Amino acid sequence: MAAKWDSGHASPVLSLAISKERVIASGAENGELAIWSEQGTPISKVHLKGDNDVTGLAFSPLSFSKVYVAHGETISVLDTRALGDPMEMFTINKEEINCISVNETDSLLAAADDSGTVKVLDLQSKKVCRTLQRHTNICSAVTFRPHRPQSLVSCGLDMQVMLWNVQKARPLWLTNLQHLAQDEEDLDLHQSPDQLFNPPLAHSLSISSCGNVFCCGAEDGKIRSFRITETRFEEEVCFKAHTQGVSQVSFIGQDPGQSLLLSGGNDGRVCVWNLKKETAQPQKQQKPHHPKKSASKGKGKQTAETSARVSSSLCIEHGEKVNWILGAELQGSKVVLVADPSNAISVYQLGEL
Repeated sequence: MAAKWDSGHASPVLSLAISKERVIASGAENGELAIWSEQGTPISKVHLKGDNDVTGLAFSPLSFSKVYVAHGETISVLDTRALGDPMEMFTINKEEINCISVNETDSLLAAADDSGTVKVLDLQSKKVCRTLQRHTNICSAVTFRPHRPQSLVSCGLDMQVMLWNVQKARPLWLTNLQHLAQDEEDLDLHQSPDQLFNPPLAHSLSISSCGNVFCCGAEDGKIRSFRITETRFEEEVCFKAHTQGVSQVSFIGQDPGQSLLLSGGNDGRVCVWNLKKETAQPQKQQKPHHPKKSASKGKGKQTAETSARVSSSLCIEHGEKVNWILGAELQGSKVVLVADPSNAISVYQLGEL
């Protein structure tokens, strides 16, 4: 049974973030922002000007009271100790922002928007230092890689996943999930002949703490795990996680020999997946590909073989479409926070996982 944090918002909650000091921020429709203690008590609230939905949040990795807030086409910087007027505001995107990410040195912020563009803001000069334009549809997620402050990954509703270096205007490597899905279908002997095909529109991304493995959740209900090697990445694992689109994926830590991944779906389920160590081993040397794209036939065979090594540690019937999930350790217990179309945040205990 979930605990409910229900005294922070009047509108549906859309986004969540947590600082290293375990302060939680939540953003909702109509410009609502709330700051919570780890006990679930709202510390402060603010209504951002413009009434635009708060679609993305990111705490500064160096100044734990500083939170970056995406609402509409604007990014506001606020002090969680005294919510009020923003300390700074940046309007760098031409369309609504879907996701923001700050690198670990707090020097760059990336913002992905509905036009498919990723704007990279230099937080020292306060200017856009790079505009990344390769997605042909909405860019739904972007995230910087740990230990590599110039490197980031993006995905979008064009079904493409891209690896970038901020110093270059073109992606180092890209993969079209539709091509991967076709290979997977060809080798999936258990697929029902009348099963409707949902295109693998890419909704969400999460990168593990090592910075070399990332997962992507898509509309076809599958989660795909990739390993990055220098300037390219290859699919290692693909598995059916939800009966509808995977709206959120999020790593919740890496213990020796395993990685735990949270997923939330439009089917109202929240799951914890154990990506075992053997699924994250480097693959054998492949023939070289064109440096700008990856589309290898036969890749689905490896995917089908490794997917059996993924197991679900826990699956919760949440009952509502998942807008955001966040794994955390609060008051000494591992929990998952879930935002859905209600105005409350649900908190589930994860026990010894």
